[in-house]
Amino acid sequence: MANAVTETINLVGPILRMLLIEDGCCPIVRFTEAKQNEDGCVQVTLAQESTQEQAIEILASAIGKQSMPVRSVAVDGVGVFEITYPEKNTGRVCGKVAVVTGAAQGFGLEIAQDLAKQGAFVVLADINEMAAQKEAAALADELGAGRAMAVSMNVTDLASIEQAIQQVVNTFGGFDVFISNAGVLKAESVKTQPEKDFDFSTAVNYKGYFLCTQAASKILALQHKANPAYLSDIIQINSKSGLVGSNRNGAYAGSKFGGIGLTQSFALELIEDGIKVNSICPGNFFDGPLWSNPDNGLFVQYLQTGKIPGAKTIEDVKRAYEAKVPMRRGCTTPDVMAAVYYLIEQKYETGQAVPVTGGQVMLH
Repeated sequence: MANAVTETINLVGPILRMLLIEDGCCPIVRFTEAKQNEDGCVQVTLAQESTQEQAIEILASAIGKQSMPVRSVAVDGVGVFEITYPEKNTGRVCGKVAVVTGAAQGFGLEIAQDLAKQGAFVVLADINEMAAQKEAAALADELGAGRAMAVSMNVTDLASIEQAIQQVVNTFGGFDVFISNAGVLKAESVKTQPEKDFDFSTAVNYKGYFLCTQAASKILALQHKANPAYLSDIIQINSKSGLVGSNRNGAYAGSKFGGIGLTQSFALELIEDGIKVNSICPGNFFDGPLWSNPDNGLFVQYLQTGKIPGAKTIEDVKRAYEAKVPMRRGCTTPDVMAAVYYLIEQKYETGQAVPVTGGQVMLH
């Protein structure tokens, strides 16, 4: 697809989502190169050098002249944007489009599944595209065609992120929630950890969050410009290790501390674009693959590195970690989702790092 056409799609799709809101619900704006001349099709000409402000004015004027419901918008030399409205339900994020990174498995997948069951259209973004496609197809089978899609995304590569977001805009016209969940962990003593492992953690957990926010914020900011009352969300899934240090786990903790610094800085800058930016800092997700993978999970890593003195088995390590939590259990997806929905629904909160740790980490 030619670069000029791509730029126009990224301009028109998000604007149409905002201009055609009905009863607080954004339409699905799907781009197609096919020509349409049906009733309810608005014809528009946009100069290649049109600014965002000019495009908003031209599209708003053309839509305002339409005497019947808008079913599509045809942009000369570009293609057609088909307009449909999702069925209404009572979910907490009904009709929203949510992108979740690292969503092919584990926490990210369960976040995407919960959002979908609460009425969202979800995009499973992952470097493992095949696994993401399988899970998206399962969600679509369960909840309805079009409710989930998968995109390939390497969060350390800006071009990959931008290409994935382009697919989202082509399919939905834009999005409302971006959850930066992709993360990695390599636990080892600072005295022995290879530099490549430190770089890997930093690239995914810290740089990846920066690049995702850089790309996602452009679409979200445009939507706010088209509708100044509109607010959107970028939520980073951080860690309790972003609030307190982690013994023999400095690369991970350092990347997560840095992530909270990014969250606070992004929040200060992006609120003028109607974008709320927050982090969620979960406690240990003992039942997920990050901890329980029998080959390279954290229980295995911590046993091998001697992080828990006297531990001889994986169960010894797990019991030691459970004992550190006042509520005596690990964090679960429902615990985290309660925080996700709070941040989306709370219009007067940005720049926060919300702990979900069972009391293990208390703010002061």
